[in-house]
Amino acid sequence: MDSLWKNSINFDKKFSKLDKSLDCDVCIVGGGIFGVSCAYYLSKAGLKVIVLEKDRLGSKTTGNTTAKITSQHGLFYDYLINSFGLQFANDYLHVNNNAIYEIKNIVDLENIDCDFEFKDSFVYTTSESDLDAFTAEKEALDALKFDCELTSSTSLPFEVACALKFSNQAQFNPLKYLYSLCDVVLKNRGDIFCDTCVFDFKKQDNLNVAFCENGYTVRSKYLIIGSGYPFKNVPGFYFSKMYQSTSYVIAFETDKPLFDGYYINNAPPIFSYRTALYNGKRIALIGGADHKTGKEVSYSSTYSVLENELFKYYPDANILFRWNTEDCISLDKLPYVGYYSNLLENVFVATGFKKWGMTLSNVSANIVCDMILGKKNEYSHLFDSTRINPIKNIDEVKNMAVDTTFSLIIDKLKIKDFDFSSIPEDSGKVIDIDGKKVGVYKDKNSNLQFVNPICTHLGCLLSWNDVDKTWDCPCHGSRFDYNGKNLYGPAFKNLEKFEL
Repeated sequence: MDSLWKNSINFDKKFSKLDKSLDCDVCIVGGGIFGVSCAYYLSKAGLKVIVLEKDRLGSKTTGNTTAKITSQHGLFYDYLINSFGLQFANDYLHVNNNAIYEIKNIVDLENIDCDFEFKDSFVYTTSESDLDAFTAEKEALDALKFDCELTSSTSLPFEVACALKFSNQAQFNPLKYLYSLCDVVLKNRGDIFCDTCVFDFKKQDNLNVAFCENGYTVRSKYLIIGSGYPFKNVPGFYFSKMYQSTSYVIAFETDKPLFDGYYINNAPPIFSYRTALYNGKRIALIGGADHKTGKEVSYSSTYSVLENELFKYYPDANILFRWNTEDCISLDKLPYVGYYSNLLENVFVATGFKKWGMTLSNVSANIVCDMILGKKNEYSHLFDSTRINPIKNIDEVKNMAVDTTFSLIIDKLKIKDFDFSSIPEDSGKVIDIDGKKVGVYKDKNSNLQFVNPICTHLGCLLSWNDVDKTWDCPCHGSRFDYNGKNLYGPAFKNLEKFEL
């Protein structure tokens, strides 16, 4: 099912495929909120920009987020001070707070109707055992001289042991905002192309050339990779520094009074709450049930978890939308923003927003655009994309290494006779046939479809996702539909299909 945000947009507003090779000042790969924000700023600065999007604009993470615009990224500032120092944490807080008002200024300047609202933000816990963590976070924010409040009083429909409140945060409809930015880009002579997959980029004749699957190219002095998970592995090596996490959202209406502000708890199982406008009515969203992409999941471990929580407090709730999304998360919990690699001239990247992309996308767009325009950005040091620091999250490094090492399978195979009766209808499974791996999907009529269940990114063994009926990669988060069509990067090629 499409998200609430996708339901609010007329996707029939056509952006054509790239149908000829073009030149420009800046080529932007990826039509999510970061890429389009870059196009907005640079086109207003007078540069000729071209945006290339593989699918529909904002159709991946941007169109499936909960769309909170906030500097409260969980209990994070105590971690930042302990890991990187007081000044670093202060700069991180300041630049994210600036982004809230930068987005509001754009909304006002361009007269954008995107349901922008200032709201208070809360991180909460229902467990007394978490109080020390909240006290430590409040002390960290006091050291940063940031005005926030510890409270046990919220408008949630249940009691909390403690909540940390940030005032004057914000929320909006991200796709209404994104499509309005596109209108400005087009007015400023920019071009936007959808259904245009970029599979590689190289330096030629002192220009950066983006190669598209349909055979056309875009040549530019500057190239920005805003594809979510970077798809070019070397140089950069982002596949060794990030993983992807999948989370779920349901939107519902109820006759009971709704809470004010928005909320997220501090520890698993994660539950996130906010309200939104739908057809002139105030409705609510509950999100969570996070897991590393590629883990085998079922309805009972995803949407059902959210529904059980929902109906405890809103038994009359009518569910309007269900959706999920992926987010890139770096191992040191900070985004990578800046040069794609020291070895690539005038190629830029922003990735690893760790589920706070509405704010960090604006921060990142300002940093990258300043670099292109030759301006100094005092916050670029926070997210240095070429940093080589000791990895602090060693458990996640170990998990990634295990997943990658034990998933690699590259043998070709030939499907032979096999008893497929153990596979339920409308479900899939990776099976062994003569020592070879085969991905099998059985449709509702018991017809079988076969794919090579090896990710086309770096060769990891895929797992079956019984919620979305997809083949998911546990290494770097690529996803494919049951028929092998690529849905999410960093892979861009479809799976090989087999016939009996």
